[in-house]
Amino acid sequence: MRSRIFSLLVVVIAIVLTACGTPSKDNVTKKLSDKWNDSKGYELQATMEIKTGAEPRLYDVDVWHTKPDFYRVNVSQSGKDESQMIVRNEDGVFVVTPSLGKTYKFQSDWPAQNSQAYLIGALSEDITADKNATMTEEDDAFVFETVTRNNHRKVLPTQKIYINKKTWLPIYVSVLDENKEEQIRITFNKITLGTARDAKEYAVELNNEESKPAEDEADDDEAAKEEGFETYYPTVNWQGVTLEIEEAIKTENGTRSFMTFGGEKEFTIVQERVQRPDHKLPVSIEGDPVDLGFTVAAITDKSIRWENDGISFFVASETLTKDEMIEVALSMSADEMK
Repeated sequence: MRSRIFSLLVVVIAIVLTACGTPSKDNVTKKLSDKWNDSKGYELQATMEIKTGAEPRLYDVDVWHTKPDFYRVNVSQSGKDESQMIVRNEDGVFVVTPSLGKTYKFQSDWPAQNSQAYLIGALSEDITADKNATMTEEDDAFVFETVTRNNHRKVLPTQKIYINKKTWLPIYVSVLDENKEEQIRITFNKITLGTARDAKEYAVELNNEESKPAEDEADDDEAAKEEGFETYYPTVNWQGVTLEIEEAIKTENGTRSFMTFGGEKEFTIVQERVQRPDHKLPVSIEGDPVDLGFTVAAITDKSIRWENDGISFFVASETLTKDEMIEVALSMSADEMK
C-alpha cells in the first residue's frame, strides 16, 4: 500500500514539475501582453534585412512610442545618407523624408489594423489575435508562429516571433512568404520599456529639419538632370507576363522612364528623379499608407506610388489587385530583370 502511495506521489510531483517547467501558450501570451503593453511607452533600435529584391538590403530602424497614439519610426539604409520617417502625432499620420525636404500627410489610423514587425505592441496583438498561433520552445526562446496583419499579408502571410525566455522581450522576427521562406528579418538590438517623450518631440517640423541647405538644392537638381538614374525592374516571377514597351523621355527636370508589361497581367511603371519642393509644408496624398519596409507607399485601387533612393516610382494598373501591386513594389531592384 505504501509502495502504491509513494508511486502515486512520484507521478503527481513529476506532473507538477513538468507543468511548472513548461509554460502554456496562454500563460506566455498573457505575460508578453502585460509586459509589452502596460508601460507608458518604449524605444527600440533594430536592424531589418529585406530579401524580396535581387540582393538583400539592410536597414537601421529606430522607434519611439509614447502612449496612447504617438509614434516615430525612422528607417535608414545602411551605408546611405537617406532616411524616412513615419510620424503619428495629434495632427495625423505623416511620412517625412528629411534628405528631400518632403512631407506627406495621410488620412489614416496607422498603425491600427496594420501590424508592423518592428512595433512590439503590434507583435503582441498579432499573437493574441491569431487563435491558431502555435508556440514552440528552443533553448533560450519561445517561438510563436502567427499570421501577419499588414498590408502585404497575402505576399508574406506568416511570421515567426522569437522571444527571450529570460527578458521576455523579442529577439527577432522572421517574416515568411507562402513557401515558408524568410523574406524579412527584424533583429532587435535594444529595447527600453517605460519611456515617454513630450508631444513636441513628435512634431513634423522638428523631424524634418535635417533637410539640406537651400543653396545645395539647385546643384542637386542640375546633377539629377545630367546624370539621370538607375532603372529599377520588378523581379516578380509571373508566368505569361512580359515587358512589352520600355522607353525614356527627357523632361525639364531630367529623365522619365516608362515600362509597360502585358500578357496575363498588365501594368505600367513610371520612374523619375525626385524633385525637391520649394517649401516644407506637408502635402496631402491620395491613398492609404503601405509600409514596404524600406519606404512607405500610397496605394489606391488602381495605383501605388513611393519614393526610394532619390527616385519616384508609380505603378498603375486596371487589372492588378492591391496585393499584386504591393508585390511589384516589394520586388523592384536596380538594373535587374528576370
